[in-house]
Amino acid sequence: MTTSFPKLHSIALLSTVAVGVLAACGGANPDALLTLDGKQPLVVAHRGASGYLPEETIEAYIKAIDLGADAIEPDLVSTKDGVLIARHDPNLAFSTNVASIAKFASRKRTMTVDTEVQEGWFAGDFTLAEIKELGGISTDAERPQQFNGQYKIATFQEIIDLAKARSVNGRVVAVYPETKNPSFHREIGLPLEDKLIAMVKAAGWNSKDAPIFVQSFEPSSLKYLKANGLATKLVQLIDADDVDLATGALTFAAPYDRPYDWSKSGDKRLFSAMVTPAGLAEIKAYADGIGPWKPYIISVKGQLGTDGKVKDVNGDGKVNYADASSLPATTLIADAHKAGLIVHAYTFRNESRRIPANFKNDPKEEYKAFYRLGIDGLFSDFADTAIAARADYLKETGR
Repeated sequence: MTTSFPKLHSIALLSTVAVGVLAACGGANPDALLTLDGKQPLVVAHRGASGYLPEETIEAYIKAIDLGADAIEPDLVSTKDGVLIARHDPNLAFSTNVASIAKFASRKRTMTVDTEVQEGWFAGDFTLAEIKELGGISTDAERPQQFNGQYKIATFQEIIDLAKARSVNGRVVAVYPETKNPSFHREIGLPLEDKLIAMVKAAGWNSKDAPIFVQSFEPSSLKYLKANGLATKLVQLIDADDVDLATGALTFAAPYDRPYDWSKSGDKRLFSAMVTPAGLAEIKAYADGIGPWKPYIISVKGQLGTDGKVKDVNGDGKVNYADASSLPATTLIADAHKAGLIVHAYTFRNESRRIPANFKNDPKEEYKAFYRLGIDGLFSDFADTAIAARADYLKETGR
């Protein structure tokens, strides 16, 4: 299903002039940045240093900290014995070497995860001891493959311990966990939320000023956490399926069209409903911020040929972001700030196929475009690039 760009309701185009005026004003404090709190934007290491090492392993998190990340992000799924581990998907086939381990061959099966039928090996069928026999693998063929299978899957407790151990000499390393597929985990009898609350409390982090953000795509998960005593900062993630490069419009197809808990309850709204003024006000009632996919803020559009198809401008035989240019920014950041919500966008990457052509294959230019809009933080697979771009941006502002 394709949704036309006007369906993003309140996201009107923000002119370059308006951005310049906002930057010049800087709010009530002339020295403040355009972020909600006036401070420099947060750099979150997405699944660790996943541009360099297999994601969501301790080694990837250590490297991300060494690269200077402000926060490290684990996606939380559950083992058979109820231990929270860091994996982006319940299906271990996507990011581990499980398929190569003969003793686990019989565990392969088909499951439905958030309306999507998948074949593979699922974390909920493995104990933690068995999980620790697996190794993480790179999920992107363009990234280093020589570390595949070498590094073990991290538990959430190990990540908490690492962040605390590396928070020294005035530096604080925050943790940014996501409840991954929370309704799915409840369906299989392995709910995530109560364990997360207990671990956060045990860490001494159960407050708004603690070095932790908790995120989810499912509003019911965040609402449950809040209602059951979690007092940390909460962030509502906002997804879409893709960008139609012919128009720049976001598209919506299952399972990326709406939160799975909305699908289960019969709520027919799309994720795009969350970025309207009414949607932002609704989120503010249970969360402190939003985590939108970055095209909600700056989308991209390609060039059409005489055949009506998007041109392969760089002639590499593929049509992707490298053949498109970014559109004028929407007002989402300003709208969210007006609602009192922080904005942490995802996911920034260095590969040329993911960089719009107008940034001339320089990922730092993309980061700076978002920093200039007042983004409060962003998720990056390459924290060092995000931090270098932030330094350039801060220098622009005279800092």
